[in-house]
Amino acid sequence: MVIDMKKCNLCPRNCGVDRSIKKGICNSPNTIKVARASLHMWEEPCISGDRGSGTVFFSGCSLHCVYCQNSNISNGNIGKDISTERLGDIFLELKDKGAANINLVTGDHYIPEIVKSIDYAKNKGLDIPIIFNTSSYVNVETLKQLDGYVDVYLPDFKYFDKTIAKKYSFAENYPEIAMSAIKYMIDTCASAE
Repeated sequence: MVIDMKKCNLCPRNCGVDRSIKKGICNSPNTIKVARASLHMWEEPCISGDRGSGTVFFSGCSLHCVYCQNSNISNGNIGKDISTERLGDIFLELKDKGAANINLVTGDHYIPEIVKSIDYAKNKGLDIPIIFNTSSYVNVETLKQLDGYVDVYLPDFKYFDKTIAKKYSFAENYPEIAMSAIKYMIDTCASAE
């Protein structure tokens, strides 16, 4: 599978939208939209440590859970469009503030841009771990773009039952997609050791 932003197939919804012209089902254009970037002290303790996690909350989401606690962010209603270079600079600014890591929250629909931003930031001295915090509703082929970029995956697993997945996230295929994605994350981390 070739990733194609002109006929978007980044997520399992495969909406086929040209994101340079209009937003996909994730409610995101082909530019990066960030809702918040800051030191986050309340992530899992092993992630935050005593310095905080350099957390970047991306706008938009392909899952659309009815119970989402961040619906203004996940629906793409809030945030700022930025360049890949600006995102890389944000990573560096978070590092300068003492972040223990860079924590990418729900960035599945921006993976190609995230990779460019990490390359940019690493060329300017970014040397802290990268965490990919995901709903796990992501194609394995899309995840493969993160090989060599992500140090820690932080996946959710929301549903084992496809009827419940359909009812609450409109994604009957969530269980098999998430299980494949999480298996890939585990296998990737195991092979990196």
